[in-house]
Amino acid sequence: MRVFSAPLQAALDSGASTFARCWRITRTDGVVMGFTDHDLPLSFDGVDYAPETGLTPSAIESGTGLAPDSHAVEGALSSDKITSDDIARGLYTGAEVALFLVDWTDTNTRTLLSRGHIGEIRRGTIAFEAEINGLSAALNQPMGGAYLHTCTCRLGEPKCGIDLSASAYRGIGAVAAGSDTIRLNATGLTAFADGWFTGGNLTWMTGANAGSESAVKAHLSAGSEAVIELWIAPPLPLAEGDQFRVTAGCDKTAATCAQRFANLENFRGFPHMPGDDVAASYPSNGGNHDGGSLFRS
Repeated sequence: MRVFSAPLQAALDSGASTFARCWRITRTDGVVMGFTDHDLPLSFDGVDYAPETGLTPSAIESGTGLAPDSHAVEGALSSDKITSDDIARGLYTGAEVALFLVDWTDTNTRTLLSRGHIGEIRRGTIAFEAEINGLSAALNQPMGGAYLHTCTCRLGEPKCGIDLSASAYRGIGAVAAGSDTIRLNATGLTAFADGWFTGGNLTWMTGANAGSESAVKAHLSAGSEAVIELWIAPPLPLAEGDQFRVTAGCDKTAATCAQRFANLENFRGFPHMPGDDVAASYPSNGGNHDGGSLFRS
């Protein structure tokens, strides 16, 4: 049962409608923004809560136990508050949200209703809708290890042991003429062999997409230039000369770990784990369905 402060309980018991909702959003780049459904600006805890966004909330769905709370908000896109470019760059995805119930006649009379993070965002030409998930949503994630033939580490994480800041594992490139949104012609990467960055990560350093990241689908050498193919196009248009940093990729096999990175002692997979070919076998001439290891050195 939620217990309110005496002033807040008294205001609730009075029957007068002097309450507004306020949202404090802390974006992934550290910028703090405030919004309210009241018709005038409100301020508390050093944050100004703006009314002109037209932020409209849905009902909050609360579950028992560890079931996550969730609700959604709709708002208008504007040039000085929530912009379509900032949404496209992912600055709001995963942002922390705190929802307050505030007495607008005295903002010291307030309570924190919920806290969570922004999940899916849908946007149109003039408005957006954001899903807000409660803190317990983080518990609804797979935990623990898994027995797989391939490595369970991300390249560069502490358990992996590879330092991606080393020059051998990262390159600085720039968008060259003839690029499109998915397939980039790039300068500055000729020192790296074909496929070195396949499966890696690309971070934009300059241009409209500065700060955003893209996953690399394929990397090919093409004479004096390289070709970087992305899985998903960057959120904003590219321009010739836009610089990016790209890191090496790994297909998580034992062979790649040993031959490309000389790091087999840190391999976190089980390449000698027996396969399931016995269970899936059928009568045939030749072949060996003995359930043995699928490891190939």
